[in-house]
Amino acid sequence: MAMRQEDWVTVTTTLSLLLFLSFPSFSYGVVPPRTFLNKLSEGKYLTNHELWLDQTLDHFSPYDHRQFRQRYYEFLDYFRIPDGPIFLVIGGEGTCYGIANDYLAVLAKKFGAALVMLEHRYYGKSSPFNSLETENLKYLSSKQALFDLAAFRQYYQDNINAKLNRTKIENPWFIFGGSYSGALSAWFRLKFPHLTCGSLASSAVVLAVYNFTEFDQQIGESAGAECKEALQETTQLIEHELSTNGKELKASFDADDLEIDGDFLYFLADAAAIAFQYGNPDKVCKPLVEAKKAGEDLVDAYAKYVKEYYTGTFGVNVQTYDQKYLKKTAINEDSSARLWWFQVCTEVAYFQVAPSNDSIRSSKVDTKYHLDLCKNVFGEGIFPDVDGTNLYYGGTQIAGSKIIFTNGSQDPWRRASKQTSSPDMPSYIVTCYNCGHCSDYRGCPQAPFVIGGSEKNCTNPDAVHKVRQMIAEHMDLWLSECTDTGSRSFI
Repeated sequence: MAMRQEDWVTVTTTLSLLLFLSFPSFSYGVVPPRTFLNKLSEGKYLTNHELWLDQTLDHFSPYDHRQFRQRYYEFLDYFRIPDGPIFLVIGGEGTCYGIANDYLAVLAKKFGAALVMLEHRYYGKSSPFNSLETENLKYLSSKQALFDLAAFRQYYQDNINAKLNRTKIENPWFIFGGSYSGALSAWFRLKFPHLTCGSLASSAVVLAVYNFTEFDQQIGESAGAECKEALQETTQLIEHELSTNGKELKASFDADDLEIDGDFLYFLADAAAIAFQYGNPDKVCKPLVEAKKAGEDLVDAYAKYVKEYYTGTFGVNVQTYDQKYLKKTAINEDSSARLWWFQVCTEVAYFQVAPSNDSIRSSKVDTKYHLDLCKNVFGEGIFPDVDGTNLYYGGTQIAGSKIIFTNGSQDPWRRASKQTSSPDMPSYIVTCYNCGHCSDYRGCPQAPFVIGGSEKNCTNPDAVHKVRQMIAEHMDLWLSECTDTGSRSFI
């Protein structure tokens, strides 16, 4: 019996996929061997199989030809051979353990896309040097990272073409990132528009800010009047106890090692912020408000929250706030803290200083504290070139196209993102009580990890669903415009 034409198409596609998946992996082996924007790399993974490429160390020197091993991952189970899109997920300011099974996996399945993820230079196993002394960090910048992505995009496309025995064919690409990597996603589309059909910039901190007082102000808004008042009173009590019995106070938070008072107060400020940033406001608000109403000791209640949640469930290492620890140049599991502080101290600042009035955090967490930290940890001459960064990328006036900006309503980092739409750059706020950092990626809460980025635990699931619908519609349009005909739908 003759085989129908549609059967031939099915058989051919199936064989192509089998050949593609069975092709030897192009791995180059393994190199020997405080991140608060993006505590999102932990969780369940579609894959954690490591692949490697040789990456240029300095993209801006015609004379320096040194290279380093850079780690990446690929997931091809949803890839529609041969012309499906390729989704490039940008690794941010932390170790990249694999491709997370979040909402991007749902999008990849919907669009028949391959998923690839590149670890950011210096972080995780992608370190060019065996020591992280300041001199060796000169190649750690967003500008170098963007060229890494461009080089990787070309490298990976060439490898796909080789696997499919073809040349000079381009799959449609789409770029994804959240938080700092969300900014990289927007900046990549801005600087390399010919290499991607568009970008999703989730909670993208595209505006470098010197004194980021708006961070604390947003925490106050997200907390609400009752919780905000309890947090402010707690801070005042802590400041008083710190001046009279600091050693015992620090011990009550298991933070004895934080000899510099500013480090201790910054640690306590972050502990509160993280609850709102990652969609768990009741973790901090409920015990403090109840303690205040009952006339109980607010400092004790806050210490209990910090130890049980922030350094307990959430898993923060107190040492990453200790400037003595940050000065260590040996590569270890907490190296991301030193590396991100270097980027803060040279490029973007985001100094989370206390506002001049109505502050939640201690007024001792000021500009001088941050500048002293930069000098103490990295040496003389280190200063964040905020103006230069915003001049280069445009800040919230970014003159790009086909970039989707999304932010969670409760996220303090939204104040450094683009929150208004402009032509060809839509911006959406996902609004709900527990919609924080990258809630369009990760659902609610944003930590701990939620499989598939489910929105069912968001206080307003429909708000998340509607934004995700808009994301898919923009992606479908822009991907179709990348093809020769411009009329094909990818969904």
